[in-house]
Amino acid sequence: MREVRVLEIKQSVFADNDRQAGLLRQELKEKGVFLLNLMSSPGSGKTTTLLRTIEALRNTLKIGIMEADIDSDVDARTIQQSGVKVIQLHTGGMCHLDAEMTRQGLLGLETGDLDLAILENVGNLVCPAEFDTGASKNVMILSVPEGDDKPLKYPLMFSVCDVVLINKIDVLPYFDFDMEKCREYILMRNPDARIIPICAKTGEGIGEWADWLLGEVKNWQCEKNF
Repeated sequence: MREVRVLEIKQSVFADNDRQAGLLRQELKEKGVFLLNLMSSPGSGKTTTLLRTIEALRNTLKIGIMEADIDSDVDARTIQQSGVKVIQLHTGGMCHLDAEMTRQGLLGLETGDLDLAILENVGNLVCPAEFDTGASKNVMILSVPEGDDKPLKYPLMFSVCDVVLINKIDVLPYFDFDMEKCREYILMRNPDARIIPICAKTGEGIGEWADWLLGEVKNWQCEKNF
């Protein structure tokens, strides 16, 4: 009996995407556009956090938003009310965006006049973490109701993120969520991660988050000139 032929395609697919992501990142740097990839579970507060971020930075940076979803334009319509440039990306059933899909979104967003482009990735703690989108930085939101053990269950997501925003801290008294344990678990996965507790609803912690983001954008633009 002949042996079954096995083709290992996963590595090559990721390798090609990584190349495309690197090219996209370099192109964005040359244009002075900072791309932020924002990830989380559904219902963690991504869109509300985006609205607070826009409010904090709109007088300092020119901002554009890409809303990615399997279907619907609910989030894009919500963001549109803030007055910033926004487009909706439909993934056709896919649970993530890769570098080429992100490139298409950026072309639609028309980033020529932007300082900061934010991709609100599909709500999912698995697939989005596997694909480099070409972003300058990766950020994720973990909400208090999800539990403090998520870094143990979804290690890759926490490993690839530069910042973890712990959202909905206003409901800490009502959930069995240990902030110190959560910090310990996150740093176990990623010792360099910055952890910022926030409440997108009340605005608590948004100042620290906005200051970090503004600093990263300015550094990115300064590197463009060297």
